[in-house]
Amino acid sequence: MQVQPAVKMALHNNNNTRNTKSPSLDTESTWTNDQKEEEQVRELCDWLDANPKINGCQTYENLHFFLRTCKFDIERTKRKLKVFYQMRAERTEWFDNCDPMLPEIQELLKLGVFLPVDGVDEHQRKVVIIRTAVHDPKKHTQNNVFKTSKMILDLLLKLEPDNCARGMVAIMDMQGVQLGHALQLNPKLIKRSVESWTAYPCQPKLLEFTNTPRHVNILLNTFRVFMTPKIRSRVIVRHGGTMVICNQLPRDLDRNGQGPTYKELAMKWKNLLEQNVDFYVEQGKYKSILK
Repeated sequence: MQVQPAVKMALHNNNNTRNTKSPSLDTESTWTNDQKEEEQVRELCDWLDANPKINGCQTYENLHFFLRTCKFDIERTKRKLKVFYQMRAERTEWFDNCDPMLPEIQELLKLGVFLPVDGVDEHQRKVVIIRTAVHDPKKHTQNNVFKTSKMILDLLLKLEPDNCARGMVAIMDMQGVQLGHALQLNPKLIKRSVESWTAYPCQPKLLEFTNTPRHVNILLNTFRVFMTPKIRSRVIVRHGGTMVICNQLPRDLDRNGQGPTYKELAMKWKNLLEQNVDFYVEQGKYKSILK
């Protein structure tokens, strides 16, 4: 196996740390688990080398994250890696030319279409707020909205892997939704959007739609059609407020929230993306070879 340098270095550092002293009875189980996880990462590297068309990132951190979110089931992890990198190849409108400095991306970053909330909820899960109607449907394409959201999500997974691995909570704030927003979401686009949720390594544990006017029920029912039964069971629709308990919720969403405002969160993540331009260049290298 041609072990990737980053993987080789990570494994070497782990071994050096363990060799400084023999494991005690209290730590023997953890020590053994670490060895098993390293062997699983090696196996995934072997598998990716044998399947070069998947063209997945082979860093230790990336493969271990996929393993962790797949409950260290190696076959499940392989299926997830295959689906994830195939999605990134097929959905060129979302994953090609992911440059935070593009004018159309800058506009959507300023608006705050996708906002990770500081900290975690009461169950230690990462909370993100998706502002489904903050953009102008006459000016911004839905694909660019999705592209911006995926860019923020990709960086979030890099910056907060532990929080994200424990689960994601997505709050869809539909404040201000109009007919123009609904018309952007044709069934094909809705299907692709829902499929992307399950393609990512960390799936949503809760999908809460809030500030939902009654006339968008038809649109929400279309989303449900393409959901798996498990995801469908995690959907909650509210006409206002949120059931999510998190101290850092924005005051724009929860009047008792103690976190930054929507505008402040938008500027925070805009700055973070601009500081990580090289990350997106590197990310762009990893997608399946379709031909």
